[in-house]
Amino acid sequence: MEAATVAPSDAVRAVRKAASPPEVVMHGLRPAPRGWLSWLTTTDHKRIGIMYLVLTFTFFLIGGVEALIIRLQLAGPDNTLVTPEAYNALVTMHGSTMIFLFFVPVIAGFANYLVPLMIGARDMAFPRLNAFSFWTLFFAGITFYASLFFHPPAAGWTSYTPLSDDAFSPDGGIDAWILMIHLTTVSSLAGAVNFIATIHNMRAPGMTWGRLPLFVWSILIYSYLLVLALPSLSAAATMLLTDRHFGTAFFDPAGGGSPLLWQHLFWFFGHPEVYIMILPMFGIVSEVLPVFARKPIFGYKAIAASTVAIAFLSILVWAHHMFTTPTAEVVLAFFMLSSFVIAVPTGIKIFNWLATLWRGSIEFKTPLIFAAALPGLFVIGGISGVMLAIFPIDWQVHDTYFVVAHFHYVLFGGGAFALIAGLYYWYPKMTGRLMSERLGKLSFWLMFIGFNATFLVQHSAGLSGMPRRIYDYAASSGWGEYNLISTIGSFILGIGVLVTVFNAVWSLKRGQVAGNDPWHANTLEWFVPSPPPENNFDQIPRVRSLEPMQDLRAQVRSTQGQPAGTVAQPVAPTR
Repeated sequence: MEAATVAPSDAVRAVRKAASPPEVVMHGLRPAPRGWLSWLTTTDHKRIGIMYLVLTFTFFLIGGVEALIIRLQLAGPDNTLVTPEAYNALVTMHGSTMIFLFFVPVIAGFANYLVPLMIGARDMAFPRLNAFSFWTLFFAGITFYASLFFHPPAAGWTSYTPLSDDAFSPDGGIDAWILMIHLTTVSSLAGAVNFIATIHNMRAPGMTWGRLPLFVWSILIYSYLLVLALPSLSAAATMLLTDRHFGTAFFDPAGGGSPLLWQHLFWFFGHPEVYIMILPMFGIVSEVLPVFARKPIFGYKAIAASTVAIAFLSILVWAHHMFTTPTAEVVLAFFMLSSFVIAVPTGIKIFNWLATLWRGSIEFKTPLIFAAALPGLFVIGGISGVMLAIFPIDWQVHDTYFVVAHFHYVLFGGGAFALIAGLYYWYPKMTGRLMSERLGKLSFWLMFIGFNATFLVQHSAGLSGMPRRIYDYAASSGWGEYNLISTIGSFILGIGVLVTVFNAVWSLKRGQVAGNDPWHANTLEWFVPSPPPENNFDQIPRVRSLEPMQDLRAQVRSTQGQPAGTVAQPVAPTR
C-alpha cells in the first residue's frame, strides 16, 4: 500500500500544533462600552467631532458672558461695576478663550466630523491620536479656568512682556495661561498631523486634487499653517516660563534680553493664526453658497489657489502688528506692501462667491443667509485692515477701539457667522433632524443687527481716541454714547446666539426628520444616512467630478428613466 503524500508546510504546521498551544487565543469579544462610557472611550471621528463642537461652543458661551460683563462696565462713564483687577482678568480670559479655546479648536470639531465623510474615508488616519487631541484640549480648558480659584491671568490675551514677567505678574495666573498654551499647542499639532495624513492618503478612488471639496482644501492649508506657526508660540511660552521661574532673561533688558523678542515670536504665530481661523470659514461658505444657489461654485481653481496664496503671504506680515515699535522705515514699508498684497487673493474669493450667487436659483434657507453675510461683514473688516496696514495711519489709531472693531469684523463677522452657517447646514447630517427655519432666521437678524450695533460705533470711538483695554472713562471724553450703543447691541447679539443654542437643543427631539440629503447637496457626506453609521461607507463610490452627488443622481436618472430626488448608499437589512 502506498503511503499518502504530505506537503512539507502541512507537516511543519502539524508538528508546531502538537508541540505548543496557539500563541493567540480569542475567548470572545469584550462588549462595547455603552452610555457615557462609550463617549469617553470613543475613537470614532464623528463622536470626537461632536464632543469638540459641544466643548468649544461651551467655551464660546463662557467667553460671550465675559464680553457682556466688559460691555456693562463700559456702558457709562465712571462705572464701578467690577474692580480694575477683575476687569483686566475678564479681558484676558475673554480674548484667550475666544482665540485658543473656541475659534481654532471649533474648526477641528467640524473637520473631524466632516473630512473623512467628504473624502470617502471610513475614519481618520490615526483614530487614537484624534481622541488624544480632543482630551488634551479638554484639560487645557480645565487648567485655564481653574485659575479662577486662585489668581486668573490679567496681562491680556497677548501676554506681552514685561507685563507678564514675574516682576509685574508674580501670581500663578500667567503660569496657568502658559500651561494652557502648551496643551492647546499639543492638541492642535496632533490634530493637524492627523488631518494632513488623512487627506493625503485616504481619499476615495477618483478624488484627485482637482476634485477635492473646497472645505477640505481649507482644512489641509489650516493644518499646514498650524504646523508652521505653533512652534513659535510654544517656544515663546517656554522662554517666558523659564524667565519667570528659572532665572533666564530672554525678555529682560537687565539681563541682555528684549521684550520685543516676545512680540516677534508671538506675532510670527499670531498673524498666520488669523488665517488659521478664517480660511476654514471661507471653506464653509464655499460649500454652502453653490448648494443654495443651485449652481456650481464659480472659479473653483481660483478659490483653491487663493487659499494657498493667502496662507503663504500670512507668514510674511507679522510685523505689521508692531508698527509703533522702533523699526526702520524700509522694514515698515515692506510689511505694509506685503499686507496690501493679501487683499488680492482675498478679493478673488469674494468676487467668485458673488459670481456663484449671480443669476442662481437661490433658496433663502438659514445656512445661506448666514453664509451670505460673511462677504459683506468681512469686507468691512478687510478695508479697516488695509487702513491699519498703512503705518502712518496705524501710528494714529494703534491700541484704540478702532483696532478692536477691525478684528471683531474679521473674526466674528467673518468667522462666527460662517460657523453658524455650517452648524445649520450640517446639523441634519449629525443628528438626522433639521433645525427650525423660523428660529434660525430670527437668530440671524438678531445677530446681524446686534453685531453691527456693537462694533460699527467702535470705529468712531477709536477715531475719537478711546484706548482699548480701558477700565473706565470720564463723562467729558464724549465716548459715553458710543459705549451705550455698543453695550445695547452686544445684548441683542447675545440673545441672537441664545436663540440658535435653543434651536439646536429643541431640534434634537422635535426637529423635522432630515433624511440623508435634505439640501440636495454636492459632496459625499450626503450619500450616507443621517446620522452616518460607524463605518461611514459600506461601499465607497468612485468620484468622477467635483460634484459626486450630482453624478450619482444622474446615474440613477439614466437607469430608472426619472429624476432622482435623492440618492443614498444601500442600507444593510437589520436582523
